[in-house]
Amino acid sequence: MGNKEYRITFAIEGGETLSALAPEGETLLETARKAGIDIDAPCSGNGTCGKCRVRLAEGAAEGAVPRQISPEDYAAGWRLACGIKVISDLTLEVPPSAGAFKNRMKVTDLSEGRERAAFEALGKDMDEMGFRGDSGLETIALSLAPPAMDDAMADRERLLAKYAETSGREAELSIFALRKLPQTLRESDFSIICVLRKGEDRDPAVPSRDLILDILPPGAEPVLPGLAVDIGTTSVAMVLTDLRTGKLLAGASGGNGQIRFGADVISRIIASTKKGGLERLRRAVVEECILPLIQGICTKAGIPTEGIYRAVVAANTTMTHLFTGVYADYLRLEPYVPTFFQTAKYRSIDLGLNLNPDAEVLLAPSIGSYVGGDITAGVLSSGIYKKDTFSLFVDLGTNGELVFGNSELLMSCACSAGPAFEGGDISCGMRATDGAVEACSIDAETMEPALTIIGPPGQKAAGLCGSGLIDAIGELFRCGIINAKGKIIKEGKRISHDEYGAASYILAFGADSVTGADVSLNEVDIDSFIRAKGAIFSAIRSMLAIMDFSVDAIEEVYVAGGIGSGINVEKAIRIGMFPKIPVEKYHYIGNTSLSGAYAMVSSAGAAAKVTEISQGITYLELSSHPGYMDEFVAACFLPHTNGALFE
Repeated sequence: MGNKEYRITFAIEGGETLSALAPEGETLLETARKAGIDIDAPCSGNGTCGKCRVRLAEGAAEGAVPRQISPEDYAAGWRLACGIKVISDLTLEVPPSAGAFKNRMKVTDLSEGRERAAFEALGKDMDEMGFRGDSGLETIALSLAPPAMDDAMADRERLLAKYAETSGREAELSIFALRKLPQTLRESDFSIICVLRKGEDRDPAVPSRDLILDILPPGAEPVLPGLAVDIGTTSVAMVLTDLRTGKLLAGASGGNGQIRFGADVISRIIASTKKGGLERLRRAVVEECILPLIQGICTKAGIPTEGIYRAVVAANTTMTHLFTGVYADYLRLEPYVPTFFQTAKYRSIDLGLNLNPDAEVLLAPSIGSYVGGDITAGVLSSGIYKKDTFSLFVDLGTNGELVFGNSELLMSCACSAGPAFEGGDISCGMRATDGAVEACSIDAETMEPALTIIGPPGQKAAGLCGSGLIDAIGELFRCGIINAKGKIIKEGKRISHDEYGAASYILAFGADSVTGADVSLNEVDIDSFIRAKGAIFSAIRSMLAIMDFSVDAIEEVYVAGGIGSGINVEKAIRIGMFPKIPVEKYHYIGNTSLSGAYAMVSSAGAAAKVTEISQGITYLELSSHPGYMDEFVAACFLPHTNGALFE
């Protein structure tokens, strides 16, 4: 790499124009990442996904002609940002498709409809288990005698003395409350409401001090908001709840800004090891995603952000490390050791969150390098830990995590399913937002598809989300359009070939798509999906074999994760993704990481139960299991090399 620097200008279609300096020889994707410019790169710059398309408007750059760009588009200036190096000043046009992960990951409301019903159902379960009203937060109304010349006690000491007299307990003020104290006292004629967190009395003989978090004027009973956050590899979701009643106040989800550093956790970890990388990854999720979402839901709920006094974050082990700014590289290196499974309770200010500075923030505990707090929270939410019968919990996201067992034993493992279920590694893949094909059927005679597209009536197709991908491949296989290896073996108007002869099936022609380009599945996409589904099925088989169980032992299957509004189980079984057991045993239960975090933030008892669950789960490292690779290879066919498993 040379010593020269060049100015790179990014003209973002429909947005602002940004510029950055780049050293000679640096790729445009690296420059964009450093400058915080959102360019989709699920493969993390390996040149395999073809999603980081930009158009070279001015200047010169060097790089090979990528297979994902046609000669016509290349002549028009289209390039892959990961494949060209800086050798001069450049002006680039960044189309909406280059930032599709963020454009399509619009903020969505999680406090209405099906999501609200799921949280309300969980709330009833929490009531039955006694997990309610023990968040540790309380309010107390106090009326203080005003100071006088013969009573010049300081405001703090006056308040703490009154609190001790009224409650029989000792307390301390947070710096946030202390700063509000003098004006609030005088504006409210020395009648105030204190928001406090009770001390944890581990020794009854020596009570802990309570902490006064906030000072409010008298009036209506204040809301005690708690924040539950699920940090997924692809998206972030959160809900705000009233800790007194369990009522949902607001909720939202949006894209995880880290995705520009790669769609999978390994790519993120590698990016974090580069100079300044760990801080860039932390800021990408905290400052670009979490903080704006918090501001948005607080505005909707009509409360200030500093009025949030308790929070719980659930995430996989890698995301938890990157969120806290902890070095994560040892997670991907043998013997795959994380820095922590459990943590102390942190203050929000220490984690860079825009809540009450002393808000207590809990992290759901992990149990393995690739089975994190999202799964322990999910096990609580699913309830499998308290059932007598054997259940299988499957979380389908960028990684595939499994838990099998009952109230007496639980075993977990994770498999590298890749980002296919959340739209990564798929040329037309996207999350389950407007324009996503979420269901599909194909006529075996005409090969014509019938699509169900998320969005208002008349919505055109933009791509495929996870559930639509499962449907489409299941239908292609049923109709004989693809064979057991995922190769397209039929011809027709829905089959296209590129200049290299690679075949694709067109789900929506350009005239019927959002972008004007065909929405299609090519053989590389199908192969990526087959590997993802093969990883899930082989993990299930391996874990059952180690425990000396057969598929017949599974009484219920609970499917969670970010694959849209649910999947067609029959088609998932048909292609060998799930075991062939009665369809009625399968249940889609949504984002259990978020609902588990909601339970934890609402109840200290629920949070303690998650810790107990995490300590009782046996973690299986599949990478060191000798039979897993054989199972995986056998599962990389449709449905499987052993067809008898699906008869």
